[in-house]
Amino acid sequence: MAFNLTSKLTQRFLPPLLLLVFTISLAEANTILKETRLVLYFQDFTAGPNISNIAVAGIAGKEWSFTQFGTIYVTDDAMTQGPKLTSPVVGRAQGIKVASALNGRNTLVLVSLVFTNLKYNGSTLELQGNSKNFEPVREVAVVAGTGKFRFARGYATFETFFLDPATSYAVIRCNVTVQHYHL
Repeated sequence: MAFNLTSKLTQRFLPPLLLLVFTISLAEANTILKETRLVLYFQDFTAGPNISNIAVAGIAGKEWSFTQFGTIYVTDDAMTQGPKLTSPVVGRAQGIKVASALNGRNTLVLVSLVFTNLKYNGSTLELQGNSKNFEPVREVAVVAGTGKFRFARGYATFETFFLDPATSYAVIRCNVTVQHYHL
């Protein structure tokens, strides 16, 4: 008989209790969810003494290039507030890029935006996705974050702001829109 009594109590009080917990959780989530928009510039060198983006693997016997299927790049670009090389550094864009399409038109991007400036120091945003090499604007997902960007979700776009093939130097504008919990 005690089993039936417990079962009846559970049936009567558990649904309202779960509803209350869900409502409180939803209210807290809505009050601390924040949207942040950032414009960052990657200072990208693919040759020379300041190299920050280099091919590290590829298909044997084939030229390693960003359009050659299977070529893997490692990147550690300075991330600045403005497009000029002398702009204040706010962090590093560190990760890998893989030429992932047989026709050379797409790159798989896995990049961490590692912030070192005062406001976001120690925080990161994790970018991942398929970047269409020859599109003027390329979009990838923001799949995670740490520190000030904990539980971040959103998107980032890349645009080639400046390109000098003679010196292998490029400036990539990265526009980031994320929603995250405000800590």
